[in-house]
Amino acid sequence: MLSVLVWLPLLGVLLITLLPAALVVGRIRQIALAVASLVGLWTIYLATQFVVTDAGLQFQESIPWVESLGLNYQLGVDGLSMPLILINSLLVWIAIFSSNPAINRPRLYYSLILILGGAVAGAFLAQNLLLFFLFYEVELIPLYLIIAIWGGARRGYAATKFLIYTAISGIIILAAFFGLTILGGFDSFNYEVVKNQTLPIATQLLLLVTLLVGFGIKIPIVPLHTWLPDAHVEAPTPASVLLAGVLLKLGTYGLLRFGLQLFPEAWRVLAPGLAWIAVISVIYGSFAAIAQTDMKKIVAYSSVGHMGYIILASAAATPLSLTGTIAQMASHGLISALLFLLVGVVYAKTGTRDVNVLCGLLNPERGLPLIGSLMIVGAMASAGIPGMVGFIAEFIVYRGSFPVFPVQTLLCMVGTALTAVYFLILINRVFFGRLPDTLSNLPRVRWQDRIPSVIVTVLIVLLGLQPNWITRWSEGVVLTLAIDNTTQMTVVGIEPAPAIPTAFHIESAIGWSPN
Repeated sequence: MLSVLVWLPLLGVLLITLLPAALVVGRIRQIALAVASLVGLWTIYLATQFVVTDAGLQFQESIPWVESLGLNYQLGVDGLSMPLILINSLLVWIAIFSSNPAINRPRLYYSLILILGGAVAGAFLAQNLLLFFLFYEVELIPLYLIIAIWGGARRGYAATKFLIYTAISGIIILAAFFGLTILGGFDSFNYEVVKNQTLPIATQLLLLVTLLVGFGIKIPIVPLHTWLPDAHVEAPTPASVLLAGVLLKLGTYGLLRFGLQLFPEAWRVLAPGLAWIAVISVIYGSFAAIAQTDMKKIVAYSSVGHMGYIILASAAATPLSLTGTIAQMASHGLISALLFLLVGVVYAKTGTRDVNVLCGLLNPERGLPLIGSLMIVGAMASAGIPGMVGFIAEFIVYRGSFPVFPVQTLLCMVGTALTAVYFLILINRVFFGRLPDTLSNLPRVRWQDRIPSVIVTVLIVLLGLQPNWITRWSEGVVLTLAIDNTTQMTVVGIEPAPAIPTAFHIESAIGWSPN
């Protein structure tokens, strides 16, 4: 059942490749959209069959492959990966739908997006360390080519920088995986086998630090973030949607799956330092966003800051904070996708993203009123306004992290206030004021440009009003991921909170139930 998510996109690529060259561009796009739609429908079907209270892997598949290397084709999904699979399927469909119908070299372009979606799904589903690494490396090739071929003026520089950083990230992760299997005396990369390791704490710390660096590049955490703004600015809008929406989540997912779950004792030792790294990322990303004049760079640095919330909650590793981690990954995926979609429309209609040039785009007659309204909604969601998914995700993160890291949590909350600052600056300069004559009579926004943004906006509001649709996926898995922070909490003088065994208690802990 899970292999469909990986191999159906590749079958779509094969179909597109074998189509006669005389076919019109629109037909290739329609095939890619149909394949993405089938993948999305299949993902929804899997979600309806998923048992949220089951902490173990579901729909498992295992096929012997290169057993001499310990490499087997093993897939499985749990409450950590299921929400990310749903987000991935949605954003791949949106990336294809929002692409320019007249884009050059459409056969290659749509094939790369489908390969990217299948590789990301494979990474989220892989239950073999070496298989995860293969999918992790495969996904960087399509995105590199998309940026290098269809990117902006500095696309070569941005694509090369992205490739180097991500390749180094993969090498570091592979070194940690080999170190785990060799030092642990395993002859297999099977996740269920290696997670039973009993290595000395010093060895665990070495391997965990290696993984933190490798996945930290992908997240990215400060100071390993410098590739991200360049990649976002030069990437076409659909690529930015996928990069911010799902590709960055490979880093946080990897930290939880291969860091926290494999080395809980070492994680407890490194958690305070990781929490401070989260603070640095949140504060730095926020101030860097305030200093930007390019709309895309503002959203890019916003991602750096908001990924820090996930790091904070992961470091705390309480059942409630880990619930917030999963919710924040889904929330950031939707909100960042919306913001990049809207920035893409503004750039396509005005020819610039400079906040010092743009003004008055909320003009109801000659501007972009719908785009401006949706941008306000996206900014409110990113700033954690109640009633939207960003609020409930950040609230659970803070509520779950504060008992373990009170000072770091309060400092990260400053980032939420700064989010409101830089988005107010953006909206005030770009959408309010008098529309200058140079920007009057802008090209009409097509319904194809509106639909993806409206879909994501509706989801942001619905999930904000009904957050249990996100948190329910983590009911079973958070207790297996959580570590005992009793000792650490006692040191800072806080009474440890009781364990949270069910979704009902999670809702009780945050003090609010959607029902």
